[in-house]
Amino acid sequence: MSVFDEHALERASEIDAQRARGEPLGPLAGVPIAVKDNICFDHGQTTCASRALEGYRSPFAATAVRRLTDAGAIVVGKTNLDEFGMGSSCEHSVFGPTRNPWDHSRVPGGSSGGSAAAVAAGMVPIALGSDTGGSIRQPAALCGVVGVKPTYGRVSRYGLVAYASSLDQIGPIAGSVEDCALALSVMQGVDPRDATSADRPADAIEPIADDHRAPDLKGVVFGVPSLAFGAHNDPEAEGVFARAIETLRAAGAEVREIELPHADHAVAAYYVIASAEASSNLARYDGVRYGRRAELPKSATLEEMYTRTRTEGFGAEVKRRIMLGTHVLTSGYYDAYYLTALRARRRIAEDYASAFAAGCDAVLMPATPGPAFPLGAKLTDPLMMYAEDVYTVGASLAGLPAAAVPAGLVESARLPIGLQLVAPAWGEARLLDVARRVVGVLHPRGVPSPQAAT
Repeated sequence: MSVFDEHALERASEIDAQRARGEPLGPLAGVPIAVKDNICFDHGQTTCASRALEGYRSPFAATAVRRLTDAGAIVVGKTNLDEFGMGSSCEHSVFGPTRNPWDHSRVPGGSSGGSAAAVAAGMVPIALGSDTGGSIRQPAALCGVVGVKPTYGRVSRYGLVAYASSLDQIGPIAGSVEDCALALSVMQGVDPRDATSADRPADAIEPIADDHRAPDLKGVVFGVPSLAFGAHNDPEAEGVFARAIETLRAAGAEVREIELPHADHAVAAYYVIASAEASSNLARYDGVRYGRRAELPKSATLEEMYTRTRTEGFGAEVKRRIMLGTHVLTSGYYDAYYLTALRARRRIAEDYASAFAAGCDAVLMPATPGPAFPLGAKLTDPLMMYAEDVYTVGASLAGLPAAAVPAGLVESARLPIGLQLVAPAWGEARLLDVARRVVGVLHPRGVPSPQAAT
């Protein structure tokens, strides 16, 4: 969406000079990265793909970005997204849609579609996304790359423009699990600027070294919920998932059938909670405290200014979620909707806890119901679009770490499908190790790429 060419060349020259002087270099020295445009960086604009933040330049960098640049990474640009992170297709952007590198007539998934597409297209090896209900995992799956949503509190949210504060997390998208692990090991850790960041051991996640041995999954227990074979699945995609399970079994994994009894309520609970928090967080974009202000005659009242500013500044999907969130928080509906959604959230978290207590290392399911769909196919039906999140919102509501990894291709369309692995809270080290082995088992000759496919 925006390229920082001069800035990137300057930083590269500085790192070259450090190397020439024999100074120690960070673990990401010279690695180009892209940053989703709802994550602040002190160069260029941070717009959240919205007219409401048109022309906004952040005076500071998000903690996650600063830690990466301190480790030597070079931010080469910002990536497109669904406005304020609200969407599952990367079509709800003031800059227009992002296209899937595998097929330019299809969506890359959302809301971190720009970051996933940039990695899949080979523009950068690592990109940052944000995940509220699946916005890292879903586009990673649809673009055939790896995406990791950390445990809530693992990575500082300071500098991430808020959508739903109890759900939002910054995480990496990369071409390999190893690169995701490296980025996460640098970004993680408590931040005094973010009260929701957890004071966990800084060495809880280490970069993964490829030992070049044939991977196996002996001793790994996967729990597969009945939800994974729902009627909403694309038949070919379900076939890819079923074949992946058999391949994992053949590699020594134990695959158990489990139940997540409240999984059917996850999408409804997520959209009530996320929309309620969005209506509160986005109240600040009123033309006075934040964002652009509509041009009005001097005779206009304050209410007219607020109304026109927000009408012009927000897109249709953002308005829809603000209205839904405001509705569920109003007197008379708060108990019926918002509190009920919070109770469902607690039950969903308990379901996952029960699965892990019974011995599962990870809950295994698809990342999406099907492959990338055509641009515009679901824009007029918000409920169809929301159903794309059926597999990802549960881990978000429970605050658990989850990763999407390539499972295979839907042969008729030559499009990628992703597996999702959900682990216990703070279990990123185990999750990443298992994810690396899963990718090695499923793709012994290497993960397919859109460049190789063409």
